Amino acid sequence: MQELPVLPDINPTDSIVKKPAWLRVKLPIGETFKQVRNLVDKHKLHTICESGNCPNMGECWGAGTATFMILGNICTRSCGFCAVATGRPLAVDWDEPQRVAEAIHLMKVKHAVITSVDRDEIKDGGSIIWQNTIRAIKSMNPETTLETLIPDFKAEEENIQRIIDVAPDVVSHNIETVERLTKQVRIQAKYWRSMQTLNILKKGGMRTKSGIMLGLGETKEEVIQTLKDLANQGVDVITIGQYLQPTKKHLAVHRFVHPDEFAELREIGYGLGLDYVESGPLVRSSYHSERHVMAGLGRKQWLAEKVDC
Repeated sequence: MQELPVLPDINPTDSIVKKPAWLRVKLPIGETFKQVRNLVDKHKLHTICESGNCPNMGECWGAGTATFMILGNICTRSCGFCAVATGRPLAVDWDEPQRVAEAIHLMKVKHAVITSVDRDEIKDGGSIIWQNTIRAIKSMNPETTLETLIPDFKAEEENIQRIIDVAPDVVSHNIETVERLTKQVRIQAKYWRSMQTLNILKKGGMRTKSGIMLGLGETKEEVIQTLKDLANQGVDVITIGQYLQPTKKHLAVHRFVHPDEFAELREIGYGLGLDYVESGPLVRSSYHSERHVMAGLGRKQWLAEKVDC
């Protein structure tokens, strides 16, 4: 596999790299897609699918699933890759947990994913709303498995413990990029603080998950080191996908990574002992996340593939 080149500092005004054929996706259509859209609108809910310009929205919504985003749709952080609006958020909506739970019930989904904006202006970082939301979902949808994609909560144990106490099936927090690029890609975040958050979750007995984007100027060695760092925190599931520039104001794509390279990183991840590695150009945090709940499933599939070969 060709090494990911070392490139100069990221510049949002860099020239745009032409998108390859393997990144083409179908437009969202179909009755199920419309039903999900109507439910989201009716209950005044936010989804990261829309706010984050996810390329898989058509596929996921067409299958009747969506990733709900709580605590509003305005983030206190200004990550260079993210399409979610940055600014001063509105007041916390204490009725939101019940609305989210009701929407999941009406959608009759077997697996739900919840994420949120960062709310650094709140003392609890939004962890109380998080806790209330998880409780409401589990109460109204006892058969639904649940993944939560949480902020770092500045690695404050009290706030993280609120998530642990209500025990979602999977708790995810994305590292997003390699250590060298963190300051540019995740401006207010810290690489090792995110690792600490994941470590606290794992020590609390959670099944943990994280994700990384490629195409921002990282090297192959840096990606592998990040996978090692995540494995050392006890992370169970890792997603690896291609960064796509949401607007011209965001960080430019330095290169599009070939599917073969994603396949090699998947092998490396399993070689490090990870339980599930989802790696491909269109992979996003919640893509096929229903598969990430069951311990041992990913490694079992991987081992079966090696035997078939």
